[in-house]
Amino acid sequence: MHELSIVKDIFDTLTSYYEARVDDIQKIQVTAGLLSNVQPVLIQNAFDAFIAENTQYQDMEMEVVVNDIIAYCEHCQKNFPVHFHRFVCDCGQASSTIVQGNELYISKVIFKQD
Repeated sequence: MHELSIVKDIFDTLTSYYEARVDDIQKIQVTAGLLSNVQPVLIQNAFDAFIAENTQYQDMEMEVVVNDIIAYCEHCQKNFPVHFHRFVCDCGQASSTIVQGNELYISKVIFKQD
């Protein structure tokens, strides 16, 4: 279950970047592309397990936003959505240039209001 190591990496990043304020984080948003091999339900379960063991984070929430796959067509010079892992533009040209869909990052951090 690589989701637990991803959650640990998220908390390592938050601790490194926000240091003393990490306990004041109310909610984090993680953006995961469909090609990132991250399942929202599994990463949420890993997050819940992590905060159960690390009670200082028990009030923190996590939201996972899933990005669709977008590719770029060299022939049309346009972006197009990839459906059913079929990397073919409406013009019929195949493409392997991925514009969106393989990312995994912390997209938002919300702090508690004083």
